[in-house]
Amino acid sequence: MTALRVSRRRIEHWDPEDEEFWERTGKHVARRNLVLSIFSEHIGFSVWSMWSVLVLFMSPDIGFGFAPSEKFLLVVTPTLVGALLRLPYSHAVTRFGGRNWTVFSSVLLFVPALLALYFVQRPGTPLWVFLLVAATAGVGGGNFASSTTNIAHFFPRRHQGWALGLNAGGGNLGVAVIQLIGLLVIAGAGDTHPAYVIAVYLPLIALAAVLAALGMDNVDTGPARPGVLREAAADPHTWWISLLYLGTFGSFIGYGFAFGLVLQNEFGSTPLEAAGYTFLGPLLGSLSRPIGGRLADRWGGARVTFWNFLAMGAGTCLLLAASVHRSLPMFVAAFTVLFVLSGLGNGSTYKLIPVVFAGQAEAAVTAGDDATEAFARARRLSGAVIGIAGAVGALGGVAVNLVFRASYDTQGTGEPAFSSFLAFYALCLTVTRMVYLRAPHGTPPDAAPNTSRAGAGADKSSEATRA
Repeated sequence: MTALRVSRRRIEHWDPEDEEFWERTGKHVARRNLVLSIFSEHIGFSVWSMWSVLVLFMSPDIGFGFAPSEKFLLVVTPTLVGALLRLPYSHAVTRFGGRNWTVFSSVLLFVPALLALYFVQRPGTPLWVFLLVAATAGVGGGNFASSTTNIAHFFPRRHQGWALGLNAGGGNLGVAVIQLIGLLVIAGAGDTHPAYVIAVYLPLIALAAVLAALGMDNVDTGPARPGVLREAAADPHTWWISLLYLGTFGSFIGYGFAFGLVLQNEFGSTPLEAAGYTFLGPLLGSLSRPIGGRLADRWGGARVTFWNFLAMGAGTCLLLAASVHRSLPMFVAAFTVLFVLSGLGNGSTYKLIPVVFAGQAEAAVTAGDDATEAFARARRLSGAVIGIAGAVGALGGVAVNLVFRASYDTQGTGEPAFSSFLAFYALCLTVTRMVYLRAPHGTPPDAAPNTSRAGAGADKSSEATRA
């Protein structure tokens, strides 16, 4: 039985796998931290994606004569910075503590919000200044990695699919909510007041920091071992999972940031019309993420991910057909379906991370290694892979926007971009089939013996969640 010790909001001897401890104390502490983590990450995602809304206001009527390709750059910039920050943010939780880093990262959101508030009211400001301001919004994208790494420490493996899905889904909702706020501002005050969108978030940023300081905990996971990222990078599963997450989260965040601009370029939509459609897809995609985690808990992450990529390919075919036939209703419907599927895939792909490394720990114990050290290593590697996969996935959002930018610049239509996405989904489908479904126990055919045993352990873990 695990005894819980709390000192200055740092919890020692945390063991959620101890069922008696979990039922008596652990689940209540974990759920409290999960709720506060979701709120903080939600605000971070809103700040990260605010330029996808602000560019809809930047018209010549108010002194911002930026071309469509320049607006895509404004959307790409925070996406790129957020992706690069995910690795250090993931490591920061182990270094500084989940509560401490959540407070700091929440306060840091004031920087991009206040800078944007100042400059969007300055017509004639050159593009390079806006690019620098947009880059600071990337700190909101880093919040996902630190939040997910922190929450993974709180929950036992059998509940991580649902908990991580709920945490990420609540954060992803920030994309939809800021777009809904943008719609309300445009509908109520017109498309000449982008500062109103930013002003809504200033008190929310302060609230997130205060609630994290008062209600969250630091979990003592032991000192971070030097080289854990190198150790994770040496495992092939890190890169297979990162590739799959590139296809799911890269699609979600890339489409979420670009959808309004795509509607303006593809169908000539006004800012109000674009804003009226853009929030629905990210909303449904965010809500579907925890469902993807729950389905993965029940049926296995690999199986759910495989069928999800198959459906994403079909949805992209519909998107191509809608573009060819210039059908706005079909186009919006197909995009919305892709948002939902990307959310499901986010949850199911992330579920693979704890399962694979827990399987490796079980294999190591079977081979005679110390159980405590084996599972501690699994948790360290899972945290590192969460950071790596999160960063790679966010880079997918950069790629989506750059592909759209090139497609509209050269062809004047998004059809070449949609064809590229379809080809990539086919690649992800093949990888899922060959690496996690075709080989026994979901491991590569050429894996080393210990990796094969890891797959067996992972399969065993999945079976346990289905029982």
